[in-house]
Amino acid sequence: MEQIKKILVPIDFSDYSKNALKYAAQFAKQFNAKIYLIYVVEPMIYPADFSMGQVAIPSTDIDLHSRAEEELKKLAKDIINSNSQVEILIKTGKPFVEIIETASANDIDLIIIATHGHTGVEHLLFGSTAEKVVRKAPCPVLTLREPVKGFQYNSKM
Repeated sequence: MEQIKKILVPIDFSDYSKNALKYAAQFAKQFNAKIYLIYVVEPMIYPADFSMGQVAIPSTDIDLHSRAEEELKKLAKDIINSNSQVEILIKTGKPFVEIIETASANDIDLIIIATHGHTGVEHLLFGSTAEKVVRKAPCPVLTLREPVKGFQYNSKM
């Protein structure tokens, strides 16, 4: 069996994704793996103006990038064992596309992603980033749905 050396953990700052990070931290500790935390900023697209078409507003993206970086650093410090290597990545685009491209570009061995458990109409309206990642990822994907059977979340690994 191939050794797990690089784990990608998509974060959207929900409790689901924070718990997935806690789970990933234990994986990383067992395999002595590096954790790649990724947050994807979706560009804000405003409805078409008859003269210009759809317009993306980049100025707020800069604020989101810096705030996301601060929050990811804080999460890494609070949750991940200080002996584990962590790399923080902030991308702009469609979350599932950026997650898949990042996994390929960094030769990721495993993606650990939370599902939010949407069903029915919610699932139709919002879709599932986790589902799209599972279908198209270049590596194995571990999806976590609350509660995770037999797993105790510790505050610090």
